[in-house]
Amino acid sequence: MDTSFDMFWETEVPREEEIISLTDFAGIITYVNDTFARISGYEAEELIGKPHHIIRHPDMPKSSFTDLWQTIKAGGEWQGYVKNLRKDGGYYWVFARVSTMIKEGKAIGYKSVREPVSEEKKRIMQAQYDLLRAKEEKRTRIVLYIDNSKLGEAKALEK
Repeated sequence: MDTSFDMFWETEVPREEEIISLTDFAGIITYVNDTFARISGYEAEELIGKPHHIIRHPDMPKSSFTDLWQTIKAGGEWQGYVKNLRKDGGYYWVFARVSTMIKEGKAIGYKSVREPVSEEKKRIMQAQYDLLRAKEEKRTRIVLYIDNSKLGEAKALEK
């Protein structure tokens, strides 16, 4: 059993740094800055060539990403609060701005620049996203405690 997994472990995004990534039009990562790699818990090489949703946290409602894709495919800039999943199962919150990159007058992909979120805003957004998921996806996040005698592997850890 991997005891390093901790879904309640939050990584703080440094106030003086931005998280930057570039993708192609299908959402495949083509570039990440060092801050993105460090905060997400991945090496940059592990992220390049992967779909950006590799860091999608299950707490995020699907409608947030539907709105994001509709906005950027129409040429607009999407802005919003996002809870991302780290490689180790932890998470981090960001305020993201996603837009089309233009080079020599031609669209070449998407750019996402993310920054930290205040503690108050994290609590507000978590509550909003919990309600959205319950309404849209009929899914509710719960924390459940189970007697270890019901879990074979967890019982072995007690010894």
